[in-house]
Amino acid sequence: MLPKALNESTLLRAVFDALPSLVFVVDQDVRIQEYNAAAAELLMAGRDAVLRRRAGDILHCIHSDETPEGCGHSSSCKDCIIRNSVNLAFAGKRVVRRRAKIELLRSNGSRREMYGLVTVSLFSFEKKDNALLVIEDISEIAALYRMIFICPVCGKMQDEDKTWTKVESYFKNSWDVDCSHNYCPDCFQRELRKIQSQDGGSEE
Repeated sequence: MLPKALNESTLLRAVFDALPSLVFVVDQDVRIQEYNAAAAELLMAGRDAVLRRRAGDILHCIHSDETPEGCGHSSSCKDCIIRNSVNLAFAGKRVVRRRAKIELLRSNGSRREMYGLVTVSLFSFEKKDNALLVIEDISEIAALYRMIFICPVCGKMQDEDKTWTKVESYFKNSWDVDCSHNYCPDCFQRELRKIQSQDGGSEE
């Protein structure tokens, strides 16, 4: 049983705000009904300015100003991962970690590229359907991938210490990822021809 000082609603709010990803509760038109502390840091606006506004408008998506109607009405909006994911959720399909590139306008007029993994789940509260929209910011990881140097001759990769190492070692040391090996079709045929030539072309 929860103590009186920590009732169910305050516990849920605390959990909601503790999540490091951007979390929004949105309706079918992607209007924000609620959001967590991580999202508030990105929005940089008061609740009155955020609630019931479309996500693209309040996030300052570069396409939201292309038409007077705002978010959801530009020709570019038909390709919006966020809006399409919300539509899929309302159609009964759960969307999990779809990669998206989100282009936002800063207050000084410059553009900011944000890379995220988008997850959307439908839920019902007080007989009304809403979607839980979660955006995991992976911009730092995307930037890292763009900075990886690979030798075009031997295929070695340069790590943070400027040391050139095999691909397998790079991923093991940097990401603790073990690599497995398998021949691609081209290399398989090439190696097979080598074996056949060594055997004089005869098959056992």
